[in-house]
Amino acid sequence: MALHNPFRRRSENTRYCWGYEFEWTERHLTEEQATALKHSYDVLGEECLDRLNEISPPTSGALPRRDDLPRQSSVSGADKEQKEEIPLPQRDLYILLRDNHKSDSKLQELWDEVNTVPPWVDWVQIQRGQDVFYRYGGPALTGLTYQSLLGGMGAARVVETLVRTGGFSTKVARRRLFETTQHILQCTKSLNSIQPGGAGWASSIRVRLLHAAVRQRIMKLAKQRPNYFNLEEWGIPVNDLDQIGTIGTFCATLIWLSFPRQGIFLREQEKKDYVALWRYIGYIMGTPHEHFETIEKAKTIMESLLWNEVHPSDMSKVLANNIIHCLEGQPPTFVSPDMLIASARWLNGNDLADALGLPRVSWYYWSLMAGQCLFFMGVCYFYRAIPSLDHGHVERLKRIFYNVIVNANYGLAGVETTFDFKHVPEYDTVTAMGKPREIKLKSSGVEMRNLRALGIFFGVVGFGAWVAIRVTSKLLNMIF
Repeated sequence: MALHNPFRRRSENTRYCWGYEFEWTERHLTEEQATALKHSYDVLGEECLDRLNEISPPTSGALPRRDDLPRQSSVSGADKEQKEEIPLPQRDLYILLRDNHKSDSKLQELWDEVNTVPPWVDWVQIQRGQDVFYRYGGPALTGLTYQSLLGGMGAARVVETLVRTGGFSTKVARRRLFETTQHILQCTKSLNSIQPGGAGWASSIRVRLLHAAVRQRIMKLAKQRPNYFNLEEWGIPVNDLDQIGTIGTFCATLIWLSFPRQGIFLREQEKKDYVALWRYIGYIMGTPHEHFETIEKAKTIMESLLWNEVHPSDMSKVLANNIIHCLEGQPPTFVSPDMLIASARWLNGNDLADALGLPRVSWYYWSLMAGQCLFFMGVCYFYRAIPSLDHGHVERLKRIFYNVIVNANYGLAGVETTFDFKHVPEYDTVTAMGKPREIKLKSSGVEMRNLRALGIFFGVVGFGAWVAIRVTSKLLNMIF
């Protein structure tokens, strides 16, 4: 939970925002630097997308579309039925790049770039960074969902891009969340998975090209209708600053916000390893990775973006609440809406949660969150303290997470996404506020687990206090 520290030494450079306090230094991002990053982007990725579209033009169900082609105003019933019976083939942009890079200089340039391992990459460190994610797996997924994603909706400028894709409506937001988690799991599954040719490495390239497609589409629409997207104020869609922020939420936000607010504090080497992992992933995705050269730089860029970018808008409220609505009462946890909101409030603080339009919850759910943190602390610190058990714990969570997110029917049903362009920006695409669904909640094992953890904690504290009183009483009797 975000708490203000009354004993912290403060100066004229002290900044306090959304429950987080830090010192502003000359290393933090200036307004001019941020503006420049808003108007720069992955040019090579977009150039390669153009080449791939020429090699294999998008179907009518995938974009960027040809806006100069006439559109049919109506489709007959027979034609519509025939069209639905024959599914359109999906393009895999990574496969297209892999199979055609030798035929085009730009494609070859991108292929050489992603296949070149930078000299700063230490594979042993990268593997340690992967283990960090699973060592703190429960707190990591909780932080990524309720702070990095939901809390990240407070960045109103970024939200303007997200709402134009429709990808965060209540009907599709849950799958979107699973797809993002699939990418993380692929990048952390094994060392081979993130090395050139691996599944996580390939997915990172797919995401890079997907970002280029979203950027290109919104830019085309904004060119035709300038009031569709405010390029001057918001910058180019999916720009370099957005990319830096995305990588930062996956590593820096977890390390210095999500984990500490759940009672988890990483060792210094773990911080270095985890940031190094995401620096390399950012490199593959075309992100300016120099902001993650050290943990100090990663922390500084996180603070800069938290101070400059998190200013919730009305649309921020829509997307934040849609995330709650799409997860409430869903398997495998069947968590109640109040528990979801309590998670978001605990991790983001009441100030930001209020600005995002999240309702208040009772103290009962606050106590459940306290129990969850105690449970996570007990599990994580126990395994971390015993290296012989830590490896088995990490490997076990790799299997569990992948089965829950990818293989389970309530997840991706065993079909890995190729990050194709499904949520396509259109002039009339606006994400609306979802309504809470009428659901019959099953008993939530997560909430009962949290309640038991809290009960055990108070039981242990109570027993310890009783023992301490008894011992003290006997000592005093012996003395007097």
